Amino acid sequence: MTQVLDLAKRLIAVPSVTPARGLVFDELEAMLTPLGFTVHRFLAGDPGSGAGAGDAVENCFAIRSGPAGSRHFAFAGHLDVVPPGEGWASGAFEPEVRGELLYGRGAVDMKGAIAAMVAAVAQVPAEAGTISFIVTGDEEGPALHGTRALIDFMRENGHLPDLCLVGEPTSVHRLGDMMKIGRRGSVNIWLSVEGREGHVAYPHLADNPVPKLARMLAELDAIVLDEGTRWFQPSNLEITDLTVGNPATNVIPARAGARLSIRFNDTHTGEALVERVAAIAERHGGSARATISGEPFLTPPGDFSALVAAAVKAETGLDPEPSTTGGTSDARFLRVLCPVLEFGLVNATMHKRDEAVAIADLEVLTRIYARIACAALGRANAALAI
Repeated sequence: MTQVLDLAKRLIAVPSVTPARGLVFDELEAMLTPLGFTVHRFLAGDPGSGAGAGDAVENCFAIRSGPAGSRHFAFAGHLDVVPPGEGWASGAFEPEVRGELLYGRGAVDMKGAIAAMVAAVAQVPAEAGTISFIVTGDEEGPALHGTRALIDFMRENGHLPDLCLVGEPTSVHRLGDMMKIGRRGSVNIWLSVEGREGHVAYPHLADNPVPKLARMLAELDAIVLDEGTRWFQPSNLEITDLTVGNPATNVIPARAGARLSIRFNDTHTGEALVERVAAIAERHGGSARATISGEPFLTPPGDFSALVAAAVKAETGLDPEPSTTGGTSDARFLRVLCPVLEFGLVNATMHKRDEAVAIADLEVLTRIYARIACAALGRANAALAI
């Protein structure tokens, strides 16, 4: 089972800091085409000149069609990575095996998982059913032109899967100890209060916005959004930035601002939370603007999660904990197509210097993914060389 290691090395060796495009998708296409996949690649975003030029991202939808009427199972993920930073023991984009680990940016999040998906589908007979890959270069960035554009493409061309598995690194201590059945939603809100600048010795001639902002933030910070639900932890509102930008010690500033981040469960919607915050801001003489990154979603435990759990247990002996913890992922978009779950590698080193994956985990993950794909298509695992 050296194939998955070789595939992971090939992907890691191509720098693909978000937004990703070009060579890393060339590698993926070269891997999938010999396996019978038809590969569709396209750019989304702004490839032209002017403000935002060069921010276009590449997306890939690859499909290997099974017999007419067969089920359609999709693997989903991303090839873009976060910037490597400094201080790596070896080059971040020079994959290196040291001991039992493979080092390189994206080894865990999530080129290693993409490699395992490719190695897995090589073991699934084409007649088992339809398999597709939904792969973006815009997950680690704004996520504006990635999976959402892929969803549009799939709808326009009638490629709607029955089930989808996202290969995010969900495991915590050991491969197989956790899978994600949902995620909380996310909204960022920018608050601003306008005042009137003036000399601090003459406050009656000015209007200080800072006390107004402070009272606004105190009220927001005191909010208890909920106590959590059966599957979700409590929602939380965090103050993430304060901005006055006043270089003078004797001037009352003209404006003050702050930023909030809210992670919320399925007792809320992003729109309702924005309206609630905006009303508080207005009451204190301010205003609010927001970006809703995604709504919460839940794939309730059932046949799909049982299928994934059975595949994990068959290879690891573990019963994966169904969880909704952690940050957002592109599953928040894919949920509109079909039931979606996340399962992948141990997440201890993702986004860190010297990111690394256990080679043995890559091999086991390949077998797990092959079992999941096979079962999702209604094919007996005995048909696989696992």
